[in-house]
Amino acid sequence: MATVKGVSSFSAEQEAQALRKAMKGFGTDEDAIIETLTKLNVSQRQQVLIAYKSTIGRDLIDDLKSELSGNFERVIVGLMTPTTMYDVHELRRALKGAGTDEGCLIEILASRTNAEIRHISENYKLQYGSTLEDDIVSDTSSMFRRVLVSLATGNRDEGTFVDEALAQQDAQNLYEAGEKKWGTDEVQFMSILCTRNRCHLLRVFDVYRVIANKDITESIKSEMSGDLEDALLAVVKCLRNKPAYFAERLYKSMKGLGTDDSTLIRVMVSRSEIDMLYIRREFLAMYGKSLHSFIKVSLQSYTDLDLLSSFKETLSTTPWVFQRRWN
Repeated sequence: MATVKGVSSFSAEQEAQALRKAMKGFGTDEDAIIETLTKLNVSQRQQVLIAYKSTIGRDLIDDLKSELSGNFERVIVGLMTPTTMYDVHELRRALKGAGTDEGCLIEILASRTNAEIRHISENYKLQYGSTLEDDIVSDTSSMFRRVLVSLATGNRDEGTFVDEALAQQDAQNLYEAGEKKWGTDEVQFMSILCTRNRCHLLRVFDVYRVIANKDITESIKSEMSGDLEDALLAVVKCLRNKPAYFAERLYKSMKGLGTDDSTLIRVMVSRSEIDMLYIRREFLAMYGKSLHSFIKVSLQSYTDLDLLSSFKETLSTTPWVFQRRWN
């Protein structure tokens, strides 16, 4: 279930003029930028982007970047970016930025549908001139690389048929590839977890628990380590309950010392029109606190929170992170 639905009727030209007014002259009216952009969905924001250029003769993204800074800029620019291109930019940053952001690579590739991944790959090549697969291969290594490459093909079976005999065999193969032998046949885990359909794998996990007397996640944790462990756990968690996976990502991004701003921003922006309401519900069920209140506490060191009320209607269903001086 999406959260940001946009307004039923709006004028792209009027919203473009409101944004220009907010950035024109001395100082920037950040409240007005928040109020304008958080009430629109991504499709409507793209219409505003075009209207801004056609009626004002300037590039809206360039103007926003020149007027804003830090994480506030990242959130607002993220809002203005089409969903596929946002993923493309995040993957590129994860691969070619200062160090590899393995968590970002895992999150996106483990959670997107085949169609989404294929669109990402097509646009990645168009945008950067190299393929997503080639950049993954050049920037990662070992079995972790092979899992990412497998996921990046966008070739998982997305049917619903459960082959009971195959489910029994898959569960047995996973058991023999890990718990039953000295060492781990990681390829067996990859080939089953990254290609079978969701309904089939949920049945495999049930059978596996009977055979191994433990959950598949426990076996992955005991048999794998590092990025490979994280990647396969993400695959299993997304198959079981994708909103719960993202709820956990958000919780871990804010838990402890400091905040993982990149993960917090990416999940909030990328899931806002897909399943944020479900993520919010899972967060409350898993951690006993609303996501909204958890974000407020976590971000106190970054900003005064007076601007949360500027998009009260949105906050009634989802805890947005758009705040003025979040730098």
